This record gives sequence, structure tokens and C-alpha cells, in this order.
Amino acid sequence: MNQWTGNILKMVSHLESPVRYQLPIGDDLVDLNPMIGQKVTIEFDGVINCIATGEKIKKTYNQGYSYKAFTQLAACDLCIVKPELCHYAQGTCRQPEWGDKNCMIPHIIYLSNTGQVKVGITRETQVPTRWIDQGASEALAILRVPDRYTSGLIEVELKKSVADRTNWRQMLKGDFDKVDLIEIREELFDLYGDILDDLGAEDLDEEIVEIQYPVEALPEKFTSIGLDKTHFIESTLIGIRGQYLIFEDGVMNIRKHQGYLIKLTC
Repeated sequence: MNQWTGNILKMVSHLESPVRYQLPIGDDLVDLNPMIGQKVTIEFDGVINCIATGEKIKKTYNQGYSYKAFTQLAACDLCIVKPELCHYAQGTCRQPEWGDKNCMIPHIIYLSNTGQVKVGITRETQVPTRWIDQGASEALAILRVPDRYTSGLIEVELKKSVADRTNWRQMLKGDFDKVDLIEIREELFDLYGDILDDLGAEDLDEEIVEIQYPVEALPEKFTSIGLDKTHFIESTLIGIRGQYLIFEDGVMNIRKHQGYLIKLTC
């Protein structure tokens, strides 16, 4: 029996077949794939620490931050969720240096299959991590732009034709019908080509990336398990997809629990 104690962050993923997952717990990076099929216990005694400052907090904002950090850090600004609202050029970015490193760098616009076709954006350095975090079964990079703001403007246009959100329950069920992402890309280029050219987007001729997840079975019900209500989880881990641990009796979104101090035993 092995045991780890510490504050957790979102799972680290590696594009292998299937995806290999590791969970940061304190100073440890714990391999999760070998735990699938095993009984796992997670204990939470109520301690949460802000993932930015380390201060003890009663609840998290924006998946791991204190309220103070949430209102002050550029990583928590509204333009992260809606990049078309980026105000860096106006000189009002909360942290210009952070913006230089994270927003004023090349971004990718992509299509993915998470139970339905969706369009999304991510930093070029976050490919394929972003796709794995969303639980996509396949993904295709279609455009490259020089900054986050431009990617947001393009996403606003493309989501008129393609969804930009994921239904997490549908995603976790997996076994999606394959879709022709290349054909959809060409249709979008035909529809929005003039706008894409005006925004300086670079067309990409990439291959579809297929992603397999370590899932042995599915629960009878996709009940969400949260440590705020249940301080003790004891169940067999039957799979991992996106940022979710899939147990026999429910699923746990690890990203929502960033900063929680837990004890994991397997």
C-alpha cells in the first residue's frame, strides 16, 4: 500500500497510447495509470491553499485561487475565458509580463471531437495537452495566429458554425462516432476565408491526432464527486479521461480541486 499527502494540482498528461497520467501531490508526481482497477482512497480534512500564494483559504475561485489572487492575477482575468476581450494593447493588463509570456505568443485554433465537434484555442505550447484535458478523442490544428487576442476573434467567428463547449457527461461516455475534421476545416475555410485572411491567420495542413484514454469501464451513473461535500472517497478507480478520475460510483474533476490538501492511498 502506498500513500501520498499534499496539495494537488491538475493532472499532468503524456500523449501515449493510452494517455499516461500523473497527479502532482505536494512535491511528488504520482503515476495514476497503475492504479486503474485498484481500490483508491482520498481523504480531505478541509485544508485548501491558494495555488498562487499558498495562503490558506476557505474556498477557491477559478479552480484553485484565493479571492484576492482571482481579482489581481492576469491568469484569472475575464479575457482568459473570452480572449476577444483582451485589453493588453490598451495598457491595462493586470500583469504585462505575464501577458508577454502567455498571451502575446503564437496560438492555435483547433477542431476536436468531444462527443460533438467543437472549436477551441490554445497556446501553441499547450498542444496536445489542451486536447487531452478536454477529453477529445481526436483533434486537428487548423490555424496559427501570433497572439491570444487574434485567436479569440477567430473563435468568435467560427463558433457561429461549430460549438465551442464540451458536455462533460457526454465526453466521459466516450466511444464517439468519428467525424471528418479535415472536411469540416475546409468548410470553415470556405465560409470564413476572407475574415481569416484579414486577421492574418496562417492555414495549417496538419494530420488528425487520435487520443486514447486509460478507461477500463464506466460507472452506472456519471455522478460528480466533490470533496467539499464528501471528505472521504473509497472506490475502485476504473478510468481517467480529460481531468476526471472515473470511479465505480462517480467521477471527480481534479482541476476543480486544485489547492486541496489530500491524502491519497492505493
